[in-house]
Amino acid sequence: MPRRTKIVATLGPATDAPGALEKIIHAGVDVVRLNYSHGAAADHQGRVRALREAAERVGRDVGVLADLQGPKIRVDRFRDGAVTLEEGDAFCLDAELAPDAGDHHQVGVAYKNLPNDVGPGDLLLLNDGLITMRVEEVAGSRVHCRVELGGELSNNKGINRQGGGLSADALTDKDRDDLRSAAELGVDYIAVSFPRSAADIELARSLLKEAGSDAGIVAKIERAEAVDAIDEITLASDAVMVARGDLAVEIGDAELPGVQKHIIATALRLNRSVITATQMMESMIEHPMPTRAEVLDVANAVMDGTDAVMLSAETAAGKYPVRTVEAMARVCVGAEAQVTTQRSTHRMDSDFERIDEAIAMATMYTANHLHADAIIALTESGATTLWMSRISSGIPIYALTRHERTRRRVTLYRDVYPVAFDIMHTDPNHVIADALETMRASGAVHDGDTVIVTKGDFTGIPGSTNTMRIVRVGEELQRGR
Repeated sequence: MPRRTKIVATLGPATDAPGALEKIIHAGVDVVRLNYSHGAAADHQGRVRALREAAERVGRDVGVLADLQGPKIRVDRFRDGAVTLEEGDAFCLDAELAPDAGDHHQVGVAYKNLPNDVGPGDLLLLNDGLITMRVEEVAGSRVHCRVELGGELSNNKGINRQGGGLSADALTDKDRDDLRSAAELGVDYIAVSFPRSAADIELARSLLKEAGSDAGIVAKIERAEAVDAIDEITLASDAVMVARGDLAVEIGDAELPGVQKHIIATALRLNRSVITATQMMESMIEHPMPTRAEVLDVANAVMDGTDAVMLSAETAAGKYPVRTVEAMARVCVGAEAQVTTQRSTHRMDSDFERIDEAIAMATMYTANHLHADAIIALTESGATTLWMSRISSGIPIYALTRHERTRRRVTLYRDVYPVAFDIMHTDPNHVIADALETMRASGAVHDGDTVIVTKGDFTGIPGSTNTMRIVRVGEELQRGR
């Protein structure tokens, strides 16, 4: 049984070494991430080109996710290097201070609207919550604070307000430029950082269309406001990401496990894909084996139904990028062996709005109760396979399509595996037999297997799937000839 949960790996200096991309693809990477918080446009362009070449050599379809930086809610820089703050110290965040004039008593902030967004009593969390300070007074451009949890504060560290409420727009001018650049690279997904509402996602989609791209949009859930608006943001998006770094800082560590489960369940309920991210195997940046806590973290996300788990610095800058991917793949397979990941009551009481959606749901009900060996979906857009993948079954779903873009899009869907198959050049009277022969030749199905095939009467038209057929491999091949 192939691994069902997908792996997203961030590219960076560690994957730029000769042969590194082929190795991580062989190890199990399904989607790569370009982190637009680092590197220039030329860096991303070179990595996409190298990735496409490596994927072709390996013979795999690999998706590309461009992750926009989002608003820089950060402190500026310190004149003499990092400072150490002690509990009880007075410290000022000044929106008008020179960018490199920070010292033990004050520092500038890149986010100039901070004094308007906070007030006395607010708790500010800096450097991912490692330093906390309480606002005592706001005077003009200066936010006067008292340190409650001290530590070392260095240049360009992030600022969060506990409970959310910072009003920075999700898409900065840099993000808009990066979005257009990513569209030119032909990426498959764009991740929007710090969205607060569906309007942020809709704006990104309109900008993508203007740039000539139909890339899917991933909403990164990392603001408290986004959790409150999770349904509307999810519906406006193609996928959501549980971005646990800033999210945990805003809502608190204790709330994070429940919120993660809620976001995953919401994505499944609303027929969107979901990525779980941040520090999943953080220790493997320096060490060749994950901790037991990291193993359990990845496994729990898999058992909750996440489509994908994501690696960040572990592959971008870590010492062991290939071992990390291999370790994550092992954990995913182990978690997928649990019976709970192969059962689902999802949508048993739902009504369907589209014929292809009804076919997808009927297929999964039949496959689960018939204990089918595989599902083959002849698809144009991949939509049928997305609906199918919302139902836990443990049965592999093969997306057969002539469109490379569709094959790369489905690399993010749990249980779905892309297969190149040119329906347009196949005799419609023999299309099912030819599809089965393609899969048998690859070793994915064998004579005697029970397979469910979905297709449309009209090839080349997205959304036209209207037929489900149950076949036995071998028998159907003989009839097809």
